[in-house]
Amino acid sequence: MLVETPDRDGAYPRLEDAHIQALAAEGQRHDTQTGEVLIREGEEHYDFFVVLAGKVADVEGFGGDERVISVHGPKRFLGELSLLTGQAAFCTSQVREPGEVLRVPVDRLKVVVAQDSTLGDLILKAYLSRRSLLIGRGAGLRIIGSRFSPDSRRLREFAARNRIPYQWVDLEKDQDAETLLRELHVRPEQTPVVICPSGQVLRNPSNAELAQAIGLPAPGPGVTVCDLAVVGAGPAGLAAAVYGASEGLVTVALDEFAAGGQAGRSSRIENYPGFPAGISGGELAERAVVQAEKFGATFSVPARACGLQEREGNYVIALDNGGEVTARTVLIATGARYRKLDVARFEEFEASSVYYAATLSEALFCRDDPVAVVGGGNSAGQAALFLSRYTRVVHLLARCRDLGETMSRYLVDRIETTPGIATHLRTEVRELLGGDTLERLVVQDDRTGQRQEIPARALFVFIGAQPCTDWLAGQVTTDEDGFILTGPDSAAPGPQGRPLLQTSRPGVFAAGDVRSGSIKRVASAVGEGAAAVQLVWKHLQSTGRAADHTAATLT
Repeated sequence: MLVETPDRDGAYPRLEDAHIQALAAEGQRHDTQTGEVLIREGEEHYDFFVVLAGKVADVEGFGGDERVISVHGPKRFLGELSLLTGQAAFCTSQVREPGEVLRVPVDRLKVVVAQDSTLGDLILKAYLSRRSLLIGRGAGLRIIGSRFSPDSRRLREFAARNRIPYQWVDLEKDQDAETLLRELHVRPEQTPVVICPSGQVLRNPSNAELAQAIGLPAPGPGVTVCDLAVVGAGPAGLAAAVYGASEGLVTVALDEFAAGGQAGRSSRIENYPGFPAGISGGELAERAVVQAEKFGATFSVPARACGLQEREGNYVIALDNGGEVTARTVLIATGARYRKLDVARFEEFEASSVYYAATLSEALFCRDDPVAVVGGGNSAGQAALFLSRYTRVVHLLARCRDLGETMSRYLVDRIETTPGIATHLRTEVRELLGGDTLERLVVQDDRTGQRQEIPARALFVFIGAQPCTDWLAGQVTTDEDGFILTGPDSAAPGPQGRPLLQTSRPGVFAAGDVRSGSIKRVASAVGEGAAAVQLVWKHLQSTGRAADHTAATLT
């Protein structure tokens, strides 16, 4: 007898009768037969299904090396986050015991949940949990390549940061990988290879090609006209997208890599209001994207801005793929990136052993190995705590005399009581040692000058911040470090003063880590992004363009 998957994490709840009745008014009932496929792996834009009778199994690798992920009985619903985001389905839903289902088109589902927030919250929570379970199980894409390949690293990072479930197949470790590549007629120089849920095989794809294959919205050449273009989808950009779209502005958000920014790389954020148990940066970003899209915002990932200019009263953002986005106002929220260590052989090991994020993907890749985390801020502390659950030992290296100088107290307390973390204060990395991959670090105590070797198969770097403003090419005023000046600091104030978040150009605003003088905290960035929308409205009203909305189209 087929047994239902227990609902231990809120991933597989049952709907109440009232919810099913509301959905039934917008959908159709359908008798099912054993073996019938309701959702197919790789399918985009599929419908929402509620199981009324019988049982349905979610299966990965349907028709081949199948693996049952979950089993649903009466009053449970199918699908996962891809149903809301428009991505391709990562597993197949097949009827295993005949019965009946309720089929609801996605646009009609949105009508129902708009009227019943309880139902909407239940579905969203379940879908977010299911996505996390798929990531943990290594379902979804298969990325096959060498751990020494920069392109393998690039594709794995792109999938991880966009929370796309994937399985990593290491050519150096998996004996069957070579056989699989021969069957697919893939030459060694064509690796890494990505096998999509639809069965499509991509040979060393670009991030944009991978995004297109799995249904991520990437812009093509053409022009987009909108009220607000948000460049950068970190916390500030996400907040602006939510508030801009909810206020009726035609809003387009662009990001070079993934929604979430540096916060999206955090395994756990525990001091963000409203989440007393903490939340991962990736999940926080996922929630914000779904929320913004609900109000009508459009996200384009990957979309790298490479220029900004004024044209006919609007601002034009040039994209690296040759496309353009034209907007009445612009919010620059491109954030900052961590600096690299200035030590010999750093770039040599960067492709295989150096990381700037500590998520489940990185943790599984260095499981049971000794690792080192460099940095004394909250990101370094969160990374050390998270990695200690998967690795043999975490060496936390910081230049400060006391972690409390640069790190939140709650993190310091937890680090001090976690057995798997060895803290090295007033210590810097001087050398990287190893063969093809990192094996050891030479570190120096700044007080005594004494050097020692510590074992480390992976190095996590969270030091300093370098603003992502090179694409602006002097179009707005920055400080000597490249951070954008806003408000009175950006230029001589106008007759009524210059709004706090406005740059040296009217209608161009900056928020979050990219702004000079900003507080480098997630909540602060969210506040700035939300506040920027009010300034956008005031600017549009002052120029007489507040009601002149042009529908945004991506071509």
